Amino acid sequence: MPNKPLHIFTAMLLTETNTFSPLPTGAKAFDRSRSQSDVASMSMWRESAERDGHEVTESVIAIAQPAGPTVRAVYESLRDELLDDLRRALPVDVILLYLHGAMVADGYDDCEGDVLQRARGIAGDRTVIGAELDLHSHLTQVMLANANAIVAYKEYPHTDIVDRAQDLYRICVDAAEGRSRPVMAAYDCKMVGMFPTTAQPLRAFVDEMSARERDGILSLSLVHGFPWGDVPEAGVKMLAIADGDSALAARTAQEFGRRFWSMRREALLHAMPLEPALDAALETPGGPVVLADVADNSGGGAPGDSTYVLRALLERGIENAVSGTYYDPIAVDTCFEAGQGATIDLRFGGKLGTASGDPIDARVEVMRLLEQHQQDYMDDTRPVPLGRSAWIRTHGVDIVLVSARTQVFAPNAFTGLGISLDDKKLIVVKSSHHFWGKFAPLAKRVIHVSAPGALAVDFAAIEYQKRDPNYWPRTDMEMN
Repeated sequence: MPNKPLHIFTAMLLTETNTFSPLPTGAKAFDRSRSQSDVASMSMWRESAERDGHEVTESVIAIAQPAGPTVRAVYESLRDELLDDLRRALPVDVILLYLHGAMVADGYDDCEGDVLQRARGIAGDRTVIGAELDLHSHLTQVMLANANAIVAYKEYPHTDIVDRAQDLYRICVDAAEGRSRPVMAAYDCKMVGMFPTTAQPLRAFVDEMSARERDGILSLSLVHGFPWGDVPEAGVKMLAIADGDSALAARTAQEFGRRFWSMRREALLHAMPLEPALDAALETPGGPVVLADVADNSGGGAPGDSTYVLRALLERGIENAVSGTYYDPIAVDTCFEAGQGATIDLRFGGKLGTASGDPIDARVEVMRLLEQHQQDYMDDTRPVPLGRSAWIRTHGVDIVLVSARTQVFAPNAFTGLGISLDDKKLIVVKSSHHFWGKFAPLAKRVIHVSAPGALAVDFAAIEYQKRDPNYWPRTDMEMN
């Protein structure tokens, strides 16, 4: 006899909070214009549910570019809108929430745990609650206590978002229909860092996680944590979901967690100080060499207008380079006033805080202007708006100024304005690692740069106030 149709409730409330960022996340930061069809995970949940004959009620869809803590009233308004929709939708069999996992608001260190706990209180213990998280999240005890299943992305760059949404849907629907009983266990790896999955040994580790999802293991997630979120439970966690076997989940989480600990030095993102990075790039035969300005990655909450790397290029007289994108709507407006082809004295960058450095004052040529510039997303699921944008040139360096703050994902952030990349010696991108898939194939070499900024990559020296300082690489303790 077939199972009766389920009632599935879905919502998205998503931002990543850099508690060291000078930029508050207010109401205007949250994009409310997207529909379910604009969000790949949400669209997949609806399509899968309709295919399986289930009813879907959709609630809040809100996403903000990473920045500083969310304004308390803004968070509470979005949360309460979601919870009010849930009350109206009752009874529901499954709740699927697309969250980030590192959202912090004024007065709330664990927004996702708060949402999950309140949703559990409304829906009751019989409802299956699942959450999809970014792997750069804080996996907390409150989250684990109130969700039946949590699935994080496996890949960094995040090219598997829809695949993980599909995993979560399968686990939660199976549980609601009585085919499985997910139980979770987490292992604290006592680490802080960034860990790209594009290189060994982590590439093989991720592949093995996927291979082990059988014989009672429903899901494995390495939750990398978000280093620039100063909250008590920040850090790397290994999460296992087993089918009804808590001991198996705990053993498996510990097994993979200890193995990840053993490869921590090799897996950590290694960034070179600015001046040695420039030396290494210039010594590399041919080009282009891609330099990643990790510390000014808007995708991690940085302002996106830091001038440290650009100033070094100009002071050293390095030409045949391109750098971007710089979030500076005021400078963009000035370029539009002057017009394409104009030569003007322009002050740009260095506006949004001490982490941004000083502004650049230079005589520039306005090469190209676009009213609505955009770039591809890393997995080609959607375009990423860059807004009004200007290509300027000074002292042999091409620079892209934008009006929408975002990290660089794809070459058309530059080429869409007419900038050639093939003949460049250096390409400087403001991104930590999401640029990799699109830029690595055209690069002679890729160098992650440790410059000053809001995402400083000296993980042992992050000035935590709430997070326990007993973690690697600050200390090199033994694991249990």
